Amino acid sequence: MTEIWNPTDPGVLRLPSGRLVRGRALRRPLPAGPTPTYAVYLLGKQPPEVPWEAGWLRWPDFRLPGDRAQAAAVLREAWKRAADERVEIACGGGRGRTGTALACLAVLDGVPADEAVEYVRRNYDRRAVETPWQKRYVRRFAD
Repeated sequence: MTEIWNPTDPGVLRLPSGRLVRGRALRRPLPAGPTPTYAVYLLGKQPPEVPWEAGWLRWPDFRLPGDRAQAAAVLREAWKRAADERVEIACGGGRGRTGTALACLAVLDGVPADEAVEYVRRNYDRRAVETPWQKRYVRRFAD
């Protein structure tokens, strides 16, 4: 079994089930410590190669993922893997797209969809989920 993230490390979100997921800004250097075993990169263009398993969800800055079904499948996979792997969710700045994806993981973990944005803002970054359409996406994620 993989050693999971340290819940006190910056950027690590503890979901109600106890799963830990690290959110990160790709514009910043890789944090010290263990690397992800699985990552999902939320970018408008293909991310650079990394030495760990990674998925890419086409998601332009300040917008929404182009393929809602693919986004749901990718985020569901990340949530499942977070039970016993070091999962990282990252975009350029680590707030809008990353916060939106983390809020969707919170919904998968049992947080009511209308409370998930506030949960992520309280437990990850107070400025997470940047646009009204990102908030609406989270509220509708479980539909």
